[in-house]
Amino acid sequence: MTGPSFAHLIRLSDDTGLYEHADGPLPRRAHGYCLDDVARGLVVLCREPEPSAELIVLVERYLAFTAHAQANGGRFHNRLGPDREWRDEPGLGDWWGRALWGLGTAAARCPVPWIRRAALACFDRSAHHRPSSVRAMSFAALGAAEVLSVDADHALAAKLLGDVSSYVGEPADAPDWPWPEHRLFYANAVLPEALIAAGHLLDDPQIRHDGLRLLDWLLTVESREARLSPTPAGGWRVGEPRPAFDQQPIEVAALADACARAHQATGDLRWQAGVRHAIAWFNGDNDLRVPMRDKETGGGYDGLTPDGPNRNQGAESTLALISTLQHGHLVENSTKDK
Repeated sequence: MTGPSFAHLIRLSDDTGLYEHADGPLPRRAHGYCLDDVARGLVVLCREPEPSAELIVLVERYLAFTAHAQANGGRFHNRLGPDREWRDEPGLGDWWGRALWGLGTAAARCPVPWIRRAALACFDRSAHHRPSSVRAMSFAALGAAEVLSVDADHALAAKLLGDVSSYVGEPADAPDWPWPEHRLFYANAVLPEALIAAGHLLDDPQIRHDGLRLLDWLLTVESREARLSPTPAGGWRVGEPRPAFDQQPIEVAALADACARAHQATGDLRWQAGVRHAIAWFNGDNDLRVPMRDKETGGGYDGLTPDGPNRNQGAESTLALISTLQHGHLVENSTKDK
């Protein structure tokens, strides 16, 4: 399997950051930037085992953007206009969690030493906060897991990762709905992934088991006729019609992330099936049997609607595609090594 293309990510980027939206393959410059996407960009770029010089330049720019978004107290701005002025006040929303995820990944994996040090310093300035959102906390926990993977004695990261289980909670007793929320929303698989990471790195078998149980259930309910049929943008719960639209690439990428994590933590080859189904969803094995990627540009389509793909190729969907293909490559290689 060939690795992902970064051509469209480069197309969406400039010397400031990463444009959020696109009109087809063209960046919508007037819509500006958001930290959510820049932080996702840090994650996928720093996960590359041998990034090119061009990609390292993007890491530098994305890290500078993230540092610029960080306020003195450790909160983050999210939206930067095309005039390079912030459109919001610093907060602890999803973008805070994704910023910590990106910073933790850069601190652990970037091959450039000064980038690792700078990313860790930014991480340390924000890791003491606790948000109200379970997803923000789960994103941040993944960044903490990255830091702990290379420094088991990092106290801030250990505390952050250790606190995530109280946010997610234990699976419910009901076999048809063990999920800790009354409804599936978005990026759902980040919740079990955070538990799996916490259980694995903090040596807590029960938390790891809870995460694996939730992920197994989620993969089952987000599958239909041996292919992925992910939760739509409006959410879903048992009893509502399927398939449902608009399906978002971020949901598919989150499943691939979590299945790759489960495989890493357990060595169980069955989790590879989840990654393969996620790759297949982008390649056309989905509810409408249409590709959700543009192989010419390297972009991912913004959503699967009842009428077919939304062919805009924004940052979130393109990063979801790249992330998913990265996991497929890694899982395939790990299988060959066994």
